[in-house]
Amino acid sequence: MKILVCISHVPDTTSKINFTNGDTEFDTNGVQFVINPNDEFGLTRAIWFKEKQGAHVTVVNVGGPETEATIRKALAIGADEAIRVNAAPVDGFFVAKQLAEVIKNGSYDLVIAGKESLDYNGGMVPGMIAAILGYNFVNSCIGIEVDGTNAKLVREIDGGKETLSASLPLIIGGQKGVVEEKDLRIPNMRGIMTARTKALTILEPVAGAAAKTKAVKFEKPAPKSAVKLISPDNIDELVNLLHNEAKVI
Repeated sequence: MKILVCISHVPDTTSKINFTNGDTEFDTNGVQFVINPNDEFGLTRAIWFKEKQGAHVTVVNVGGPETEATIRKALAIGADEAIRVNAAPVDGFFVAKQLAEVIKNGSYDLVIAGKESLDYNGGMVPGMIAAILGYNFVNSCIGIEVDGTNAKLVREIDGGKETLSASLPLIIGGQKGVVEEKDLRIPNMRGIMTARTKALTILEPVAGAAAKTKAVKFEKPAPKSAVKLISPDNIDELVNLLHNEAKVI
């Protein structure tokens, strides 16, 4: 089984986020980047398939040379090889078109992507890839087993879970539950050294995949106001503030 894991290069959630050029561009100065958490869950599951079923695991990223440290970490975790499409991920459609071309040329059986990246939270790329290629698609996936050309999947739905069956080739949008946080792997020294020798193929972007959207402006959440302490004997004042100021009742 050939598995392709789509990897996004995203800011660490502890990073301080700022914008430049009139709040139209993300400022990368001083920001630590990591594998998108939803993608890392999927990568860990792919490595499980490698160890248990002999799958071959490739990771792919759409981005510039600055993303290669993140790609090498994925290789150190256990992926067999990597592909980088040499282009800035300007919007979801553009990324989906690039990844669809890689998938088509690589004839992958299972494509694992995170259901969304934790920077822009678009949540659109896996579904777009499936639409472009005509592949089966399951989003919000929290469980997957593969037997031959058939897969059994569990996905999260509002208020519960849904169990599905699908045939390969298949694309999933994974999240926590595909594996648990305790199952995530930290690259060891052997993995880090081995990653240096694994193949990293650089591809140029395909033509005719112009972005369909453009960021006009970014705005950070307004700072939280100071906490107001109300005496437990003054319930009327508490009700007044909740109704007229907080507007929650």
